[in-house]
Amino acid sequence: MVRIVSVHFASFFAGGTGIAGKSAHHLMINSKSGACFGATMVNNRMKRKSLTSLLGLTWASTASADWALNMPRGITDLSAETFELHMLVFWICVAIGVVVFGVMLWSLIMHRKAAGAEPATFSHSTTAEVIWTAIPCVILLMMAVPSAETMIKLEDSRDPDISIVITGYQWKWHYRYQDTDVAFYSSLALPSVKARFKESGIDPFSVENYLLEVDKPLVVPKGKKVRLLMTSNDVIHSWWVPDLAIKRDAIPGIINEAWFRANETGTFRGQCAELCGKDHGYMPIVIEVVEPDAYQAWVDTQQDGGAQLAQAEK
Repeated sequence: MVRIVSVHFASFFAGGTGIAGKSAHHLMINSKSGACFGATMVNNRMKRKSLTSLLGLTWASTASADWALNMPRGITDLSAETFELHMLVFWICVAIGVVVFGVMLWSLIMHRKAAGAEPATFSHSTTAEVIWTAIPCVILLMMAVPSAETMIKLEDSRDPDISIVITGYQWKWHYRYQDTDVAFYSSLALPSVKARFKESGIDPFSVENYLLEVDKPLVVPKGKKVRLLMTSNDVIHSWWVPDLAIKRDAIPGIINEAWFRANETGTFRGQCAELCGKDHGYMPIVIEVVEPDAYQAWVDTQQDGGAQLAQAEK
């Protein structure tokens, strides 16, 4: 392309007007061709890079998380009830989709011109309008009644056995057990802190519960009603633990409530679910549900340790 353009320029300066016109024409064509060729090459490179990035993200996500197709049933009566409510609404939506798209498909096939269908002459039907208004109302009532019952239960935090004040910070959580001297910060565990840095030389996949482990978990007893009072010290956070079916915003100057009664012992994890700054992804939540005797022993240990620390500071 460069050689063709150079030859035509030389012919132009030699004085050939006809050749000069052809030269300008060829120059314009070749310039456009070069621009299109360059744009095509750039687009192809961008497509290849996008595809490579998408495949890399897919692989990384699959490797770093256990994917689930549904919400967990959880470890509380209310989380199980929430799950059942979710499935009820889901299957209602599936049924609506099957009926609506089924009728549409049947209409397209049976009322096509090739089948000799004749268009209707009426402009409206009162009966049809009543039917397609009444049916959605009945469906909404079927979903609204159990939803309202569950929501009332979720908001009933009266008469708790334990109350815990949760305060969000950038980027950690603070827990304070009311009626006791137990209070502590819960931050990302040290192995995850070290592995998150690019030049650490630590493979994140080698760290157990990477970005989902803390230095001090929240400890609660099995079978006891635990009330959570949530607020924030700086920006909006969100305390989210799927196995408890709890997701509440922690807002500065406002206290939000939630409660649960765990039916199983074990370790359960969550995360901050509200974008709260550059380290939003490093605010995990870990809850340990233990037997009541073990919980009381843990509280005694924490109180004794706090008293010893206060004595040492004096």
